[in-house]
Amino acid sequence: MGSANRTMNTSLLGKRALVCGASEGIGRATAFALADQGASVVAVARSEVRLSQLLDELPGKDHGFIAVDLNHHNEVRERIEKNLREVGPLTILVNNSAGPKGGPIHEAKLDEFAAAFHQHLLTNQLLTQLLLPGMKTEGFGRIINVISTSVRVPIPGLGVSNTVRAAVASWAKTLSQEVAAHGITVNSILPGFTKTGRLDSLLSQAATRTGKTVSEVADEWKAMIPARRFAEPEEVAGVIAFFASPAAGYVSGTTLAVDGGRTPAL
Repeated sequence: MGSANRTMNTSLLGKRALVCGASEGIGRATAFALADQGASVVAVARSEVRLSQLLDELPGKDHGFIAVDLNHHNEVRERIEKNLREVGPLTILVNNSAGPKGGPIHEAKLDEFAAAFHQHLLTNQLLTQLLLPGMKTEGFGRIINVISTSVRVPIPGLGVSNTVRAAVASWAKTLSQEVAAHGITVNSILPGFTKTGRLDSLLSQAATRTGKTVSEVADEWKAMIPARRFAEPEEVAGVIAFFASPAAGYVSGTTLAVDGGRTPAL
């Protein structure tokens, strides 16, 4: 066999990717990671200003953005369908959205659960149904969900998030079994503590709750991580980019922790 056949294929040339939450954090880093591998990225977030700035910086060409609140499902459907009609199939979907606010589960209001379910699982379902026909036609699809290590070990103080993230993981596993024969994989990334606005918010909440400084709380959390540091968004994005690549074509239905070794479960 020639050397070309032994080379891991991570090229995404000719592929189009829809990246949610792309204006900051893990979503933004993912847009860059996929573009670096040759994909044309359609970035989704609420802020048109931030998305426009992102497009100015992305390497490659034929990128675009959709400024929309993912909670507004009718508008999401219209905007995505328009993009599919005008440009063509999107065969990579990165489901990524900010998590619910923290707090004990016994204090959470019913509306908080409903809102989180709507924002995460129902949005994932809607986007998947919109993109699946094109993936099937192309014989290639990648659905990657950014959720949380709470899928394996619930995180204290994140009751609503723990509940909804687990629902998304179960949804993804079920979906993976239904679409695999079409060349479509479904995997979930479980980020640990990552340097994002979400982490800043959680650190601030913990500091207020305990009477400690943010720096003290951060040091305590880092001490729980074998790597003794928080992740950079690019480190999570790199794993997402691999799952999106042809090289990961036989990996499906998995949940992979990117957490510096913190999660104690296998």
